[in-house]
Amino acid sequence: MFLNFFKSFSAKRILKKSALHVKGIPSTHPVGTVGLLIDKTYFENKVNLIEELLANGIKRENIQILLYKDRFKKKETINYPSFSHKDLSFKGILENKNVSNFINQEFDMLISYYDTEKAPLMITTFKSKANFKVGFSTIDKRLNHFMISTNAENYKVFISELFKYLKILNKI
Repeated sequence: MFLNFFKSFSAKRILKKSALHVKGIPSTHPVGTVGLLIDKTYFENKVNLIEELLANGIKRENIQILLYKDRFKKKETINYPSFSHKDLSFKGILENKNVSNFINQEFDMLISYYDTEKAPLMITTFKSKANFKVGFSTIDKRLNHFMISTNAENYKVFISELFKYLKILNKI
């Protein structure tokens, strides 16, 4: 318990020292590929969230999903690439093949679907090579290009607001 707290504390400190700012100006290209980073610890409706994205014109093959959970049960089966807090090192590095693949893939848009600050999620968002990053307003404002003020349980509100503004920004 104490070691997990210490890992999170040191990782957040490293993030702050690394000039935690969104890199560059977001591209003006339309959204085709979407990276979806979900905190499965508090949000269980990932299927409904994906269905909302599909209903708004994003193709299923263009959605890449990465799940985070604080702890996985031994007999728990997960159908998507995932990682947990144990993959975080004391130096703020995520040592997981799924995370490395997700971070290195260039998405047109990354949706950081978590509303509580957790070091592994923030590091993944920060290091992602996505052109346009979207998240919640309760998370550090320097991580995302666009933030929506709602909570994670209101996924329909989040997606409707997101696509309303994507249309205004000519991204869809």
